[in-house]
Amino acid sequence: MTACPTSLTDEDLPMPSPSEDAGGKRRERRLFLFLVIFLFPLLCVTLVGAYGFAVWFLQMLFGPPGPPN
Repeated sequence: MTACPTSLTDEDLPMPSPSEDAGGKRRERRLFLFLVIFLFPLLCVTLVGAYGFAVWFLQMLFGPPGPPN
């Protein structure tokens, strides 16, 4: 049987230096801008395009919606 490792407390964790904290904030800001400017719009366009393609393809197979003639 193995012993459980002791849990870390706040005193055990090293404090980041101000230069490391500034680098982390810069990295976080760059990630946020990447998500907002690039990834989310790309995902939205992709999802809407995939939905449109699915509707078009299903209408090719089963015909347009509406009452049967």
